Amino acid sequence: MTIEFTAFEFPGWWLVLVFIADLIIRITAVIVVPRNRRPTAAMAWLLAIYFIPFVGVLLFLLIGNPRLPRKRRRMQREINQYIRETSEGLDFGTLRPDAPAWFTSVVTLNRNLGAMPLAGDNGAEIISDYEESIRRMAEEVRTAERYVHVEFYILQSDETTDVFFAALEEVAARGVTVRVLLDYWANRGKPNYRATVKRLTAMGADWHHMLPVQPLRGKYQRPDLRNHRKLIVVDGRVAFTGSQNMTDSTYNLKKNIKRGLHWVDLMVRVQGPVVASIDAVFLSDWYSETGSAPSEDVGLFELESGPGDLDCQIVPSGPGFEFQNNLKLFTALLFAAQKRVIIVSPYFVPDEGLLLAVQTACQRGLQVELFVSEEGDQAMVYHAQRSYYEALLRAGVKIWMYRKPYILHTKSLTIDDDVAIIGSSNMDMRSFGLNLEISMLVRGEEFIAQLRQVEDQYRSLSRELTLEEWMKQPLRSTVLDNLARLTSALQ
Repeated sequence: MTIEFTAFEFPGWWLVLVFIADLIIRITAVIVVPRNRRPTAAMAWLLAIYFIPFVGVLLFLLIGNPRLPRKRRRMQREINQYIRETSEGLDFGTLRPDAPAWFTSVVTLNRNLGAMPLAGDNGAEIISDYEESIRRMAEEVRTAERYVHVEFYILQSDETTDVFFAALEEVAARGVTVRVLLDYWANRGKPNYRATVKRLTAMGADWHHMLPVQPLRGKYQRPDLRNHRKLIVVDGRVAFTGSQNMTDSTYNLKKNIKRGLHWVDLMVRVQGPVVASIDAVFLSDWYSETGSAPSEDVGLFELESGPGDLDCQIVPSGPGFEFQNNLKLFTALLFAAQKRVIIVSPYFVPDEGLLLAVQTACQRGLQVELFVSEEGDQAMVYHAQRSYYEALLRAGVKIWMYRKPYILHTKSLTIDDDVAIIGSSNMDMRSFGLNLEISMLVRGEEFIAQLRQVEDQYRSLSRELTLEEWMKQPLRSTVLDNLARLTSALQ
């Protein structure tokens, strides 16, 4: 007697199909995933795909490409080329004398990666009080005669920011052009979103989302890319940039209010030729989102000397650039430092190179301090950050934990006594690869003196974490920290 089986009757046939599909996925992953990707990120993706093949593949297809779409990258190159050609022969002020050779090489590095020219004759004032900075920005907006450019990762009209929105309404009513950019995912669906965009529309502001994910409108990129920049420019005369979002210090989130969390930030008010560089970053984002470059009221390189002699360079970074500009800048400065390094970062999740630079700075005899928050607001990043504490403490880094319930959100890096970086960029994988960021490199002892006062204030409100205390962490915390560290490389 002959027994015949059809494909659907053959015992275990579906297992054969699953085995073949799984084998194809694994072989393809080895070929595709590591290409042009950091080894740690490639290994994390391969582990995800190997352990959970179908889910891992789906996630890789969704968020596996950290770069912006080809069209947006082309637009970024176009604006970079335009800025480089337009600014090449302009006088960006008188630079401070006797710059160390390493500083000049860092400036050259930035310029080659897409940064603005180094500008002299700038004045910069640090504003570390949260609500005071909003009031100061509102005051400057009210002086506008031609235009106001506003770009924030989070922009919310609430009781705290009402003074700022009222200033925008005031100048818009007398004919000043108000252009506004706000990140799509960071705002849409969040508290006060509808009221905010309604208010912007009612005042006549020309506002747009940054990095919108609207496939039906032909707008799509990796959904977890963010424009994390914070900046304001008034008439090309004065600008603000830093770490603070335009929202209440609780972010108006119920979970933050329930926990009593408040964000601690700072902004820098700048005058001088560097204002044009900050404006150029805004205009590049405007061009990327709208396809147009406003020119009728914007004299991009109408440079004016400021009330100081600081040297400043604006360094934009993000997935629109070929390289990780901020990571290269941070690493170069850490290797150049000769005396001390002070890092303030709410999310410190370094890659291998940056971690090596920090450890090497300690081994070279430098004083290295790191300020982080005692309490975290983002669980995965918080635990990934904690996974580095033992290595940092053993290397000799002094870790200061800003006491809860405050979230230390400032992002700054001081090198020795005359060079600093301040801006929107954290020192984590997201800021290096997925976020559009803005950083300002500053050379000048008077600016560092201002930052030292802020650092001293942070130190007085923090407690030092010791290696002895850290080694008493329970095993469950260590396991959670290490798992979070693995997932942080999925880019």
